[in-house]
Formats: sequence, C-alpha cells, structure tokens
Amino acid sequence: MTISEKNKSGFIFAGQGSQSVGMLADLGEAFPIVRDTFQEASEAVQVDLWAVVQNGPESELNRTERTQPIMLAAGVAVWRCWHQRGGATPAVLAGHSLGEYTALVCAGAIDFGVATRLVADRARFMQEAVTTGEGRMAAILGLDDDQVGLICQEAAQEQVVEAVNFNAPGQVVIAGCTAAVDRAVTLAKAAGAKRAVELPVSVPSHCALMRPAAVRLAERLAAVEIKVPVLPVLHNVDISRAAHPDTIRARLVEQLHCPVRWVETIRRMAADGVAWVVECGPGKVLTGLNRRIDRRMDAVAVFDLASLDKALLKGGGN
Repeated sequence: MTISEKNKSGFIFAGQGSQSVGMLADLGEAFPIVRDTFQEASEAVQVDLWAVVQNGPESELNRTERTQPIMLAAGVAVWRCWHQRGGATPAVLAGHSLGEYTALVCAGAIDFGVATRLVADRARFMQEAVTTGEGRMAAILGLDDDQVGLICQEAAQEQVVEAVNFNAPGQVVIAGCTAAVDRAVTLAKAAGAKRAVELPVSVPSHCALMRPAAVRLAERLAAVEIKVPVLPVLHNVDISRAAHPDTIRARLVEQLHCPVRWVETIRRMAADGVAWVVECGPGKVLTGLNRRIDRRMDAVAVFDLASLDKALLKGGGN
C-alpha cells in the first residue's frame, strides 16, 4: 500500500487499560453522538455503559466484561466525533489488542452493535478460561525482547509464561501462570530491569492459557457477519492487512493467544509513509508508546474537546 501525499495519517485504538471513571465527559456534553454511541452499545449488552463510565465504581469499570464493550464504544464514539467535525479519513487503522475490534468497526468490517456483543462474549470467554488468581500479567521495562524471552523460558518450569505485548523498545508485557510470572519478575529484576511489576488485570491475555477461549471465540465468530474493510486494518498477529472475512476471523482468533506486535505495527505504518497517527479514544497510552517506537512519526491523542481541536488543526480536515 502506498500512502498518498495528501493523506499520511493513521488511526490507532487502545485496548484495556486506558479506561477511567469520568472519561469522555466533555465530548459527551458537546456531541450527542457520543451518548448515542454508548446508548447503542448499552442496548446491545443490556447494561447502562455510560453510567458505568461516568459514575463507576472503578471496580465495575475495570471488570473485563464491562471494560471491553466500554472501550469499543469509546473508540467508536471519538471516531464519530472526528468525522462529524470534518476530520479526514486516515490511510490505515490499527488497534492494540481489543482495539483491533474498534479498528474493524471503524473500517466498516463489523457492525458496531454486533461487535459490542462479540467483545462482551470474548471477555467472558477469557475470564472463564483461567480460574481467578491462577493467571497474571506483568510489565518488564528496561530489557530487550530477547532477554525477556530467555527469562520466560527459565521461569516457566513446565508452566506457562510468555512475552505477549511488544509495546515499545524496552517495554514488554509477559503473561501466564501466576507462579511462573512471579518467577519471571524476580529474574527480570536480577537481570537489571528498570521495573518489573504486576499489572492489575484479571486475565492473562495473549498467552497459551487463552487457547480454550480462542476455541470458543472461533465458534462465536463463525456466526458473525464480517465484510471486506473499506479501510485497511493492520492486524496484531502478523501485521497483515486481511481483506477476506474468513482471514479476518482467523486473525482475531489467533490474536487471543498470540503476542501483540505493536512495535512492528507502528514501524510498518512508518515504512508505508504514514507521517502522523491519531490515538482515538480515552487516554494517551499509545501516543506515549509511539514516541518510544519512532520519534519521527508525530502522534496526537484525541480524548476531549481540546485534543480534538488540536488534532483537527494539525491537518485533519478533508
């Protein structure tokens, strides 16, 4: 794919971890489409998601079965605000983990209501795949990818612990059995990691423990209508741009138990000519990662009125 001189932007969508109580409040006041988007998602899963977002409690917002449809709705809502204000259509889309579903919705591949129910089921499959307390994730900062891989091999001791999110150079997330992850954290600290800390999540995503969930997701996806995307979407698993619906289904199934290759995703965008990216949704986690991956590629996060105006001024208008 060649990026045109006129359109050098990419849109990226975050997964779990960017949510916070009260997010998107000012956009919700300024743009009725935000509340409409959340209402559509709420009807799909029979839960008032906007109330959870605005009022909490945080423990409810952070429940995987709530977080996934909420983050999907948040990304789609900001995308709709962008276009309502006349923002330009990007050349390519990508999403980190759950954010890949948001990208596919915005690319026209999956209906929003259908996707909302799908990610709620995905979250349930993930939660039920591992008994509470038996899985864990941790962030390792300051070691290279190969070091983290070797540490996981040493720490496994016939259990599962794998590098699962390659988020930025020197920032890798590991996941697996609780005891094995704890051993890996200890080894990482001994190897000189700047930080090695447990993440506050209830599901060890993107590792082999998610294979049972992936089997259930494959059955669920078989009944979901997927269309050819009208915009290219880079997939987490292999940095490909799948066009055929069956290929998209396969990539989404693989994603559940395979690593998120985010560094390669952003570098692929840069290699294809993307000059700047917009993080579409609450927070600016991916924008921070972008600065560590490729400082030459400008990145802006759109999560409130001020950031939306800033992004549009940068060149977002059609």
